[in-house]
Amino acid sequence: MNKRDYIVLAIIANCGQLKHRELALKSGFSLGLINSSIKKLIEDEWLNDDFSLTAKSISYIKGNKPENAVILAAGAGLRMIPAQKIPKGLITIDDEVLIERLIRQLHEINITDITIVVGYMAERYEYLTEKYNVKCIFNNNFTTQDNMYSLYLAKEKLANTYIVPCDIFFSKNPFKADEFFPWYGVSEFTDDDSFIRVNRKMELVKTEYGGNSMIGIAYMNQKASRRLVSTMKILMKKHTREKMIWEDALFQGDKLIIPYAKIMRGQNAFSIKTYEDLRDIDNDSEHLKSKRINLISDVFSVSTEQITDISALYKGMTNRLMRFRVDEKPYLLRVPGEGSNKLTNRKNEAKVYEAIKDSGICDTVLYMNPNDGFKISEFLENATTCKPDDFDEVGKCLASVRKLHELNIKVEHTFDPFSQLEYYETLRNEKSSFADYDKTRENIFKLKNVLSNFKPDICLCHIDPICDNFLLDGDKVVLIDWEYSGMCDKYIDVAFFCIYSNYSKENIDRIIELYCTEDVTDEIKIKIYSYIAVTGLLWTVWCEYKALNGVPYVEYMLSQYQYARKYYKIATELYNEKYGGSSE
Repeated sequence: MNKRDYIVLAIIANCGQLKHRELALKSGFSLGLINSSIKKLIEDEWLNDDFSLTAKSISYIKGNKPENAVILAAGAGLRMIPAQKIPKGLITIDDEVLIERLIRQLHEINITDITIVVGYMAERYEYLTEKYNVKCIFNNNFTTQDNMYSLYLAKEKLANTYIVPCDIFFSKNPFKADEFFPWYGVSEFTDDDSFIRVNRKMELVKTEYGGNSMIGIAYMNQKASRRLVSTMKILMKKHTREKMIWEDALFQGDKLIIPYAKIMRGQNAFSIKTYEDLRDIDNDSEHLKSKRINLISDVFSVSTEQITDISALYKGMTNRLMRFRVDEKPYLLRVPGEGSNKLTNRKNEAKVYEAIKDSGICDTVLYMNPNDGFKISEFLENATTCKPDDFDEVGKCLASVRKLHELNIKVEHTFDPFSQLEYYETLRNEKSSFADYDKTRENIFKLKNVLSNFKPDICLCHIDPICDNFLLDGDKVVLIDWEYSGMCDKYIDVAFFCIYSNYSKENIDRIIELYCTEDVTDEIKIKIYSYIAVTGLLWTVWCEYKALNGVPYVEYMLSQYQYARKYYKIATELYNEKYGGSSE
């Protein structure tokens, strides 16, 4: 049976024995198509000659009746920034909680067996278990997996089931007491990110060039559910490290497991995935009250409605970044991450930006608050970050660092890695998780004596010139994020660049050659190796403190600790070999 035949059968089942013209009016099909469908339904014994339902139809309708629903609500909703203080499902629209509206709409058709897959701020959904007697499944991988994993956790519930995203506002109830075929909901609007479209037969087909906007809601009967679970299992086994949306499992090869579309008009289904989506549907929403948006409004002297294209760019290790536009021009708002204002000195950072603003090597800053660390800068849309394995790009970036060092810019504050390490230890305020930390620390501080034998080349250093902080825009190289910068020995910047890139010793020596315009002496190597060791331990403690703030960087922490231990030995051995001394 094609979709048109199902629709005609559904109208007859719901409205009784109608005349052909009445069927045409209710369905929107021509009389010719109605005649064709009626003839087919009678021939296949779905209808009797008087258009009444046969036993076959009655049995099918009963077997296809909706039984339960799974609501997907585990995601962190990063695109809702800056309205991200609660999970998306708990946003209120016209004073009605979004997920509660969905639950009530399901209740209207007597669906009370409802499972919610939760993750981000899961505890905020707990009240629903008592208020509506729903069941919650916790997705502990919501930060690393997309919603296919969430749906797979609820695979035992998939039968005659509605699959529902938590971030859709349906102005009209999309659920029905009877469903006649499995379907997936799409909008009549197009979306470049969509990979399905509706053809002339009102059926779903795969597309390579954008299709109908995918709403995320679906109805799966038992047969379709079995195929869906089977496909999800195969995909997750094959793509263990990839994020996948559950719609990826709608295909077996290029063929959809459910060919039927349910087209939802734009005025009936509102997808609330971004701050701007929320603003469009409910301009008075309490969740639109944002310090970030108000700050941007004040800095640019514009209304909040004039701030557009709001999105989270990415979450850095120290800061959080939000992209936006004003008058079509792109900007970036930097917000300090967890514990970051204790790890850095924002007043010193502001002084550095003031000192280097005309140097041509840094980002263009329009606003900088030295108290809370909020910063607004121009955003380079076409820029890319430095690739550590592309040594042509690396050479350009090191030349930019060398230019900084040669500008003879001075600020009042210094950066001493040993003192900074001790300060981070006070922030950590507990014993290190590394069993041999005390011995490693003792060795690292011996390098202070090694370095004291050489005259430091003091200048303004970036301190955090990692590959991600270089933006390459054509021939221009821009160095961003100066929150750790201060006066220090210039070779510490070379060390920082190396350890973040996880370079081998062979590549570290190559970086030293690229940075140095003069001959590379043993003194230079000893200094850089020593700085690699001390900064390795410095970033280890930095990571331990971030972990206490709920932001672990385990793999990075381990690599930094290994640099500390390994390069203490390398620096010490080279020093003893060349100078016949001891680091004791």
